[in-house]
Amino acid sequence: MSAQIIDGKEFAAKVRAQVATHVARLKEENGITPGLAVVLVGEDPASQVYVRSKGKMTVEVGMKSVEHRLEADTSEEDLLNLINKLNEDATIHGILVQLPLPGHMNEDLVINAIDPAKDVDGFHILNVGLLGTGQKSMVPCTPLGCLMMLREHLGPLAGKDAVIIGRSNIVGKPMAQLLLGDSCTVTICHSKTNDLKSVLQGADIVVAAVGRPEMVPGDWIKPGATVIDVGINRIERGGKNRLVGDVDFASASQVAGAITPVPGGVGPMTIACLLANTLTACCRANDIQEPAGLTP
Repeated sequence: MSAQIIDGKEFAAKVRAQVATHVARLKEENGITPGLAVVLVGEDPASQVYVRSKGKMTVEVGMKSVEHRLEADTSEEDLLNLINKLNEDATIHGILVQLPLPGHMNEDLVINAIDPAKDVDGFHILNVGLLGTGQKSMVPCTPLGCLMMLREHLGPLAGKDAVIIGRSNIVGKPMAQLLLGDSCTVTICHSKTNDLKSVLQGADIVVAAVGRPEMVPGDWIKPGATVIDVGINRIERGGKNRLVGDVDFASASQVAGAITPVPGGVGPMTIACLLANTLTACCRANDIQEPAGLTP
């Protein structure tokens, strides 16, 4: 058996098109343009590329894009003052502070300084608590994208056995909450899990987000399972640098029913869901009905 490839690029393009349609309608019917502000502190090369990509796609869907690029030695106080100004700016509906921050800054303090209603990353402690208790919140972008792809491929998820590898606040934990919200039976595994193989072999859904290249071989996967590989790991093979996931794609794709590739799977969905979250935040701020399918 050869797995169906879940094309994240194609799916993300559909999400962006849906966002663009709703943004155009907001402008025409309400005179409102959703605004996203991205703050980058320092000159981390990967972060710079990511921020450029976010800005480009924000403009492409018709939103207002604002970028604040700060020097690496910017004081924490100055960053907090900027966030406060963005919180008070009615034309900005989403605020994202690009991580990681320089070592002299307290990331938790900075994240929790963002207005929870504008926290399009879904990292604010209030949004974490709301998600955990099944209430309306801003949802972290990567897990939201994973959920969208799972729903698209499998339909209703109720009753599915789901295993998540990884317990981060960014992916693992919120992914578990989202799958519980869809009535899956959820197991979270991690580096201390005993006999991970046996746990995975009973899973209808596997979400791998542990950050270890190709740690999950195909014989750990239940035949016909749906595998969402969040991992992005750079390795050297055959004298060349390659990006691989947390799952051994070559072997797993012969067993799974469907699988996301790396690259081209979950990655494109993260930015698409950031745009969706910004649109959602704008609608909520203006008491306008949220577009269907872009939130849990």
